[in-house]
Amino acid sequence: MKYRTLPRFEADYRRLSLAERAKFRDTLREFIAAASAYESSPERFIWPKSLRVERLTGSGVMAMTWSFSGPDGRATFQFETVDGQMFVVWRRVGRHQIYRQP
Repeated sequence: MKYRTLPRFEADYRRLSLAERAKFRDTLREFIAAASAYESSPERFIWPKSLRVERLTGSGVMAMTWSFSGPDGRATFQFETVDGQMFVVWRRVGRHQIYRQP
């Protein structure tokens, strides 16, 4: 699955600690596998509970929890299709406050 990042995501990522970055990257392995399955059947796909993926109200933006214990870790993303190929757009990464401007 291809992806791109928004500048705000990149700035958020630089603010994460090394341990937080490692945890996010570890979670991406499971996310990528799930997103690939989502791509083949988005209307019937059920995300793994371990990723705690949810659609944010009133938008096409989705959120994933990549850490449940201090500090919490969240990331927001959306899917886009270009030339028939779906890819992930990473919007924000950090703690719960990213939901204020996902």
